[in-house]
Amino acid sequence: MIAMRAVLGWAIFAEITLLNSPAIEAQDSPVRPIPAQNEFQVSPPKTIVSLEDRGDIFMARKSYDDAVDYYQRALKRPALSPQEKGTIWNKLGIAYQQLMNYDQARRAYKEATRLRPDFGEPWNNLGTTYYMADKVKKSVKFYTHAITISPDSSSFHMNLGTSYYKMKKYKEAVAEFQRALALDPNILAERSSGGTVMQTRGADANFYYLLAKTFARQDRADEAVHYLRRAFEEGFKDHKRLEEDADLKKISQNPEYLELIKNPPVSIRE
Repeated sequence: MIAMRAVLGWAIFAEITLLNSPAIEAQDSPVRPIPAQNEFQVSPPKTIVSLEDRGDIFMARKSYDDAVDYYQRALKRPALSPQEKGTIWNKLGIAYQQLMNYDQARRAYKEATRLRPDFGEPWNNLGTTYYMADKVKKSVKFYTHAITISPDSSSFHMNLGTSYYKMKKYKEAVAEFQRALALDPNILAERSSGGTVMQTRGADANFYYLLAKTFARQDRADEAVHYLRRAFEEGFKDHKRLEEDADLKKISQNPEYLELIKNPPVSIRE
């Protein structure tokens, strides 16, 4: 799911020091004392946190009800541009989605797409609401449209691949996983989505097996072995399929792969 970060600037302290030069002592004139050094401390400027920023902070804290409240307040600010409103509506949708209020999330995302038709994130996020509602075929429509707008988004490709997997379109799923990894090799690592919802991925043996194939095809043996181990843990037992797999043959001499095949972990399903 979603994790978001708000970055606040640190206050900058400035110190102004005025040094007065000592007076020049004239002949037969009294000695003047050297004026004391004067220091003026300037108060640090106050950091103004906007309503939207406060919503972002509550999102990062996973206080989604509070985030909804502040995003709604932010939308009432006067003179907001359509782009600004579209961004906030998308964030509001994510907050609702984290609360599993998918109807309100969809309304927010649709408002974001109306205000910013060329903004790929709410289209993708709409897809995730349908995926979570088991309307997988409908989710594909929104992911595909999001990719049309932002073809270089690894998250969009990963989500589309996961929907294809649920539809048992395994060839298409692997192709999308390949595109996602080509765009961002660390797409499956834990990270914040920056406003993009990564849908809940499949968690069965075959899904992890396909991920292992995808990494093996890229000659990334460590990740391939990792996901193959997850497949075994989820109950994968088709060793003949492994032996015949053209992608896994590419890493078949890897020591960790050989050890895994020799001593597979016990399935947690048993």
